[in-house]
Amino acid sequence: MNFDENTAQPKRKLPNKSLVLAACAACIGGTFQYGYNVSVINAPTLYVQNFINQTWRERHQTNISLDALTLLWSTIVSIFTLGGLVGVTVGGTLSMKLGRKGTLLANNIFALMAALLMGLSFPTGFFELLVVGRFFSGVNAGIGLCVQPLYLGEIAPTAIRGAMGMGTSISITVGILSGQVIGLKEILGKAEHWPILLSTTCIPAFLQLVSLPWFPESPRYLLIDKGDNKGCKKALKQLHGSAGCDGEWDDIEKERNNLVDFQAKKPWELFADRSVRWQLLTIVLLNAAQQLNGINAIYFYAEYLFKQSGIAADKIPYVTVGTGACECVTALTCGLLIDRLGRKVLITGGYALMSICCILFTLTLSFQDASPVVPYLSIACLFAFILSFGLGPGGVTNILTTELFTQNARPAAYMIAGSLNWLSFFFVGLVFPFVVIGLQQYCFLVFLAVCSLTAMYIFFVIPETKNKTFVEIQKDFKSLRHKKRPRMVTEQSRHCY
Repeated sequence: MNFDENTAQPKRKLPNKSLVLAACAACIGGTFQYGYNVSVINAPTLYVQNFINQTWRERHQTNISLDALTLLWSTIVSIFTLGGLVGVTVGGTLSMKLGRKGTLLANNIFALMAALLMGLSFPTGFFELLVVGRFFSGVNAGIGLCVQPLYLGEIAPTAIRGAMGMGTSISITVGILSGQVIGLKEILGKAEHWPILLSTTCIPAFLQLVSLPWFPESPRYLLIDKGDNKGCKKALKQLHGSAGCDGEWDDIEKERNNLVDFQAKKPWELFADRSVRWQLLTIVLLNAAQQLNGINAIYFYAEYLFKQSGIAADKIPYVTVGTGACECVTALTCGLLIDRLGRKVLITGGYALMSICCILFTLTLSFQDASPVVPYLSIACLFAFILSFGLGPGGVTNILTTELFTQNARPAAYMIAGSLNWLSFFFVGLVFPFVVIGLQQYCFLVFLAVCSLTAMYIFFVIPETKNKTFVEIQKDFKSLRHKKRPRMVTEQSRHCY
């Protein structure tokens, strides 16, 4: 019986249409907002700074100092990170109380408030509204990054869980690309349009509010958290069809039976639980490495490299759109490969390729003036680094956070992973400019160390999770703990002898 089920699983060619649409509805108002709000703020930089200066002059009859202007602009940009940290700390708790779908829908309140405040900043003459609006955008992004991967991972069948989980990465990259395209001068990138540009964050929120209610809550949440057998069966039938719902029901039942006296864990309880020590260490390392691997440095150097290659300053925004498109294509490619090659191959290979790119990038930046060809080699390294990041760390990290934990620990795991991700994001934004000034092109040697050490940890510690149920993955980590324990016992006995 089990043999028939396992052999029949790969024959399932395409997921149910309702499942795909549910994933799209979750993504458009979820992690799409994160990518969109990260990139859309870049286009109106000069126009917003002029607005701040103009408002300051009207209030104080003098121009704002350069230092004060820089501080205010930095606050507008970086407050998004603080909002994200707040969002991710409450996202896990909300997902347990309101459900995954309910939290995603309620989260749109923050996006609508952000759009309203940023849109009103220019007509009212209050640049402070931009700060508050960006904070609410960050809260929206933080909750989305925490809850949307939970929803996708829990509604997906085991055979295509990797591809479904890639919806998070794909929607982020599509959001980044959309923000870059809409910020072009031909669309909303002109001086008079910047308030409209910043308030367009309401559009994905409205799209999710009219689409997601048509789809069910996470079946795992309904059965394991709420004990709603009828609701779970109805959700499974809608998402997987009559033919596929029985196998998924059995999988969820096994997970529920494996969780004796189910009670959702708090983040601090995970740190005290030795049974998830390796899983917790893994997501901590992977989420820190996702921000500290040098991808932000690549974008920092992008404009400089484009100028060195002779690209006109007014054409650079269009080339930057090319980097966004490159990320999009890579995320889609990773989505197609992840359930064929597996998570471990992609993320280890991604970090290994990024390590090689760090070496080549250091060399090409060191000999930038040696030949007219060298700047083009640097650009090739830049795109290779982005491709490597998208194929591995950019997409697989979030999926592993879903797969390495069972239902009672998963929301807390996302709160820990998300908090660390946002803190690392803030740390990079704060410290990275000083690292570049101090080390210049040799800063990529630091990223080389991060990428290579992370690749080795993944290769030697993390088991492959492809086509495995959540219960089977837990058994793999349990066997890993048992392998370590006999070794420690043997060493102790030798010491006693």
